[in-house]
Amino acid sequence: MNRNSSVRSRTDRRQGAPSRSAKPGRSGRGSRPAASGGEFALPVTLTPGLPAVESFAELDMPERLLTALGAEGVTTPFPIQAATLPNSLAGRDVLGRGRTGSGKTLAFGLALLARTAGQRAEPRQPLALVLVPTRELAQQVTDALTPYARALRLRLATVVGGLSIGRQASALRGGAEVVVATPGRLKDLIDRGDCRLDRVAITVLDEADQMADMGFMPQVTALLDQVLPDGQRMLFSATLDRNVDRLVRNYLHDPVVHSVDPSAGAVTTMEHHVLHVEDEDKHATTTEIAARDGRVIMFLDTKHAADRLAKKLLAVGVRAASLHGGKSQNQRTRTLAQFKDGHVTVLVATNVAARGIHVDNLDLVVNVDPPADHKDYLHRGGRTARAGESGTVVTLVLPHQRREMTRLMADAGITPQTTRVRSGETELSRITGAQAPSGVPVVLAPPVTEERPARSASTARSRRGRPAAQGNGRPTSQGGRPTSQGRRRSPAKGNGNTANGR
Repeated sequence: MNRNSSVRSRTDRRQGAPSRSAKPGRSGRGSRPAASGGEFALPVTLTPGLPAVESFAELDMPERLLTALGAEGVTTPFPIQAATLPNSLAGRDVLGRGRTGSGKTLAFGLALLARTAGQRAEPRQPLALVLVPTRELAQQVTDALTPYARALRLRLATVVGGLSIGRQASALRGGAEVVVATPGRLKDLIDRGDCRLDRVAITVLDEADQMADMGFMPQVTALLDQVLPDGQRMLFSATLDRNVDRLVRNYLHDPVVHSVDPSAGAVTTMEHHVLHVEDEDKHATTTEIAARDGRVIMFLDTKHAADRLAKKLLAVGVRAASLHGGKSQNQRTRTLAQFKDGHVTVLVATNVAARGIHVDNLDLVVNVDPPADHKDYLHRGGRTARAGESGTVVTLVLPHQRREMTRLMADAGITPQTTRVRSGETELSRITGAQAPSGVPVVLAPPVTEERPARSASTARSRRGRPAAQGNGRPTSQGGRPTSQGRRRSPAKGNGNTANGR
């Protein structure tokens, strides 16, 4: 893309508008209608947005990017992509809301890459930034954008906690046009002098509401204050509650607002079931669901409960593994790889897996422990029925949890099918595919990893004294691009957005 035309489009839209550095209360945002529920009132766009497109070919994107989309099997834009890309490519700020699996990653990613193409970052000075709340989401965004960044010869660096900060600093020193980061680790690297944000012209906040829920808001605002004040800002999320209102008011100027569906809207290809169970039968019911044919993610409240259930399932013949924040990043990456390739059929997880994890053809999510609020419910359920696929979300509810679950579903805007079930019953099998486990204990073999070539003595000596890696995870090359180690590409192509459309 011609950089000068991009600059002109940004200049045109700012004529007569207040400076980006203006404080809250500046003009130019329009009136706000009354909000409903816990959601803030979306801003009114003063400058009309460009119309949606029907194909990627209609967009002003580099030919190499269009070719890469075709090679990845991405042929038709999802609604949020079709609506926001014409505006984000023109340099407009964007506020996008869409359910998990609606294609938000490419909605912001393609514009960010297209508008950065042809530029070269100086050491430690990235040109574009994507902030995400979790390591898993950072990994998914990186995986989704890597083939397109490579096609445009853009260097991509992933900056997250739990992995070697020395390796990440090295990638930034080598120069990376695009950085995908969690707020805490990026702040650490800035404090060390390994990164500066004063050249960042495009900033994306992905799942901003979760960053607020996790207490990252002070770090996020501090980082936003360091990027170019007249740069482009895009905020995408599955839910937009009042915690995000401050970011929208302070950092987005006259944004184009697009919502695929209400933040609590039900996905038409997703079934919701509330299963009333008794205390003494809950474990047997859970075990039979886990023993079904096909994969399932089961959510529990605590990491200890997840570990216990995974161990009990293995003992009766179910290939289960736990995933939670108590695991190292390397363990989490390997467990996910085993689940994606079918070596593990049951992923027993805490909310660490509720956002940012995409598994093709996952048709069942089970809330063994009901979620704390409707946002958690939506994001847990968002692991299934992604990108147009069908799926089922089942929540096991004990007698004392029924009233709270009714309230939660109302907040989520969902009317579930409610059924009383017991283990061994036909109705449980009809809804979930439940069946009796084999009873034969299984032991999971460790995942196969690539052999590392032996280092020469001189190489080993040159590495002495470097900070010890905190996890193998997914290393980056000198240029900041992810290496093949630990990376798994989704085999699904379809219309392409299944692999890349969060």
